[in-house]
Amino acid sequence: MTELTYESTLRELATDQGVLRYHEAGQGPPLLLLHGSGPGVTGWRNYRGNLATFAEHFRCLVLEFPGFGVSDPTGQHPMAAANGAVIRFLDGLGLQQVDVIGNSMGGIVGTQVALAHPDRIRRLVTIGGMGRNIFSPSPGEGIKLLMEFTEEPTRERLIQWLHSMVYDPALVTEELIEERWAPATEPETLAAARRMYGKAAFAAGQKAAAKSDAPPYWAMLHKLKARTLITWGRDDRVSPVDMALLPMRTIPDVEVHVFPNCGHWVMIEQKAAWESVVLAFLTRKDER
Repeated sequence: MTELTYESTLRELATDQGVLRYHEAGQGPPLLLLHGSGPGVTGWRNYRGNLATFAEHFRCLVLEFPGFGVSDPTGQHPMAAANGAVIRFLDGLGLQQVDVIGNSMGGIVGTQVALAHPDRIRRLVTIGGMGRNIFSPSPGEGIKLLMEFTEEPTRERLIQWLHSMVYDPALVTEELIEERWAPATEPETLAAARRMYGKAAFAAGQKAAAKSDAPPYWAMLHKLKARTLITWGRDDRVSPVDMALLPMRTIPDVEVHVFPNCGHWVMIEQKAAWESVVLAFLTRKDER
């Protein structure tokens, strides 16, 4: 296989709400990979280490959500923009049904799309972040550190947040810090982040949710049709593992795999083990 570089895999899709950028590699059934949130995040940074493995089996499509500095911004709250972007992306590529892997926010977006459009998602894999806190405080430590960085974006706060993402502190290298710092402090991207994680915006979102008559997505998981695999790091300090209990109990067709000595970035910190579990799930023949 040709080396999978940023440049060789980067693609663009023009839509009525701006250009969606994505990375494409491999051939076979379509596999949509959705990234999480946080300073300097992109789909490429989330999944570049896993692309080669999955590209041997799937046509991998790593979508860059609007509001994170790669795809054109929409001006919407990044979470709201993401759901619409997924459907515009699938329609733009003429894809009726895909498998989805979603990290944290990406897992929530994938779940919401699967609930709203059950015919579009065949199998769903989530990495942390899905569900709601049962025993642990909410928001978790990593979310609080993310809010602190968003309010006051300093290098020290970025490093503190990065350490909350992993079990092994050796993963927080100077290279990682530098790679995240520049895009995280770009004015437009930072403004979008503040719509999600600024303290005032976060509090307003929680207040609005409490007053809303619309049920939260986690209360509708019993309606999820997609066969689902929930993956989690046992030592996740962003989304504590007890969050998996509600979706584990309520999703009709669900499996859960918890990885030891692992934080929020399961696909990075337990790369080989995680890839093995996910590939087995996605390639298993349907029994129905």
